Amino acid sequence: MQIRNSSDWRDALPFELPVPAAEAMPGEPTRCATCGPASEPWPREGLWIVKHRHPTNPAGFVRYYCAEHKPTPKLAPTPSAPERARRARAASTPRTPAAPVIPPREAVLCPDCFVEVPPTGVCGMCGQRVA
Repeated sequence: MQIRNSSDWRDALPFELPVPAAEAMPGEPTRCATCGPASEPWPREGLWIVKHRHPTNPAGFVRYYCAEHKPTPKLAPTPSAPERARRARAASTPRTPAAPVIPPREAVLCPDCFVEVPPTGVCGMCGQRVA
């Protein structure tokens, strides 16, 4: 199964970084994901939104957290000196140019058979030469 994404407000959120919910998406009060469904809804000004990574969905998923349960941001580890040098070399290596874009050929129909004529210009059904 392949998951298809649609574009919405969650695409602008960074992964694993808490963002105030009122700034990201204003709306109705909602519950903290950690407090559970039995808790009272929080106003958006008191909530944080965190977009988590998902193993099968590249868009991830979003959870709301109160200030008490807000997760700490997960920072990427700083690369070591050999890793930085390897990345610098990879960035400075010239890339191969992209393949040229070939415009699509306009479909030409045989006036007698109403079949699309191949690029040779000869109809495959009746053998008539079409310009």
